[in-house]
Amino acid sequence: MAASLGQVLALVLVAALWGGTQPLLKRASAGLQRVHEPTWAQQLLQEMKTLFLNTEYLMPFLLNQCGSLLYYLTLASTDLTLAVPICNSLAIIFTLIVGKALGEDIGGKRAVAGMVLTVIGISLCITSSVPWTAELQLHGKGQLQTLSQKCKREASGTQSERFG
Repeated sequence: MAASLGQVLALVLVAALWGGTQPLLKRASAGLQRVHEPTWAQQLLQEMKTLFLNTEYLMPFLLNQCGSLLYYLTLASTDLTLAVPICNSLAIIFTLIVGKALGEDIGGKRAVAGMVLTVIGISLCITSSVPWTAELQLHGKGQLQTLSQKCKREASGTQSERFG
């Protein structure tokens, strides 16, 4: 099933929302190690309170959840064999880029080589499933019109032979 450009862009946005928020969530949740309560239930409640009252955590969390909602909505009309690789692979790329922008160590040349290879692979995946140019679409429509006209001529010829 061919995907539209809008579907691909929605999947890239999902990847950006998922991957771009991961380093922010990691940074904002660093204070959880300081929370210590006597029971597991109190510990859980205190951790939830610590996270959800922290706007540095809450904003990336909500953006991440918006990405999940968009993913769910996009899956209704997109092939899974396209959606899963785009979202998961590009989310890793966005995580590395945002992590690097925040000063995290992303792993050097091997990480960059991995990102380049991932982008090449995803590009191949996208180009194989999206009709990119109007020329391709017009060419396809032209062939369809020619085929349609040919079928009509053959059908009218067959009818005239039957009834003629």
